[in-house]
Amino acid sequence: MAVKPNPSREAVRAVVPRMIELTETVIYGDIWERPGLSKRDRSLIVVAALIASYRPDQLRGHLGRALDNGVTKDEIAEIITHLAFYSGWPGSMTAAHIAKEVYEERGLL
Repeated sequence: MAVKPNPSREAVRAVVPRMIELTETVIYGDIWERPGLSKRDRSLIVVAALIASYRPDQLRGHLGRALDNGVTKDEIAEIITHLAFYSGWPGSMTAAHIAKEVYEERGLL
């Protein structure tokens, strides 16, 4: 399976080429393609994990992937709100700001 070019990966490919190769072949070439969960479900899980672990840089790209995989803005809002009570208000507020930026970039707001 061909992996789409990604500016975040390309920015560090020269620094960690093997890590990027593993990202493309293992994470996106294998894990994301396994039949046990839909890509939509995987996106829900990854977005929640990134919010809960406060990974804003990675969240931006995965919110876009989630939208591409059929997760709705309403569902993303529910994830962000739900996690405010389980993993912290500041992380959810940061996620809300990032979601707003992603939506604006995609013309969804």
